[in-house]
Amino acid sequence: MPVPLGKLVLFTSVMTSGGCALVYYLVQKTFSRASYYQLALEQLHSHPEALEALGTPLNIHYLQLTDKYNFVDIADAQLKIPVSGSRSAGHLYVTSSRDTPFNRWYLQEVFLELKDGHQIPVFKLIEENGDEIKRSKDD
Repeated sequence: MPVPLGKLVLFTSVMTSGGCALVYYLVQKTFSRASYYQLALEQLHSHPEALEALGTPLNIHYLQLTDKYNFVDIADAQLKIPVSGSRSAGHLYVTSSRDTPFNRWYLQEVFLELKDGHQIPVFKLIEENGDEIKRSKDD
């Protein structure tokens, strides 16, 4: 018994939309579990000036997957994480790298840019004579 064309088109479009939504959700979940993402959020949560500027409660939003700033390859990661609070909103810019595949990620720089354009350095890694030093605005 043949299926009417209208039902076939409807069924196919519903399945395609559901599949796209599932892939989008899984990609977001993968990013949010990555160590470069988690390390950046830890730095944000431990930075009083950034938390004060955003206000509580702090909300972390989904990444814009189409934003060209968001980039991850085998050795480098660069993210623009949307964040907001009761006082303001903005983006947490994250740069991270690792020496070789399967090694741990190291943050290079994290800064918060508020919607008014004000930037708050959260974390900066500087290498002096081969030593890694954590530097934030307070140092």
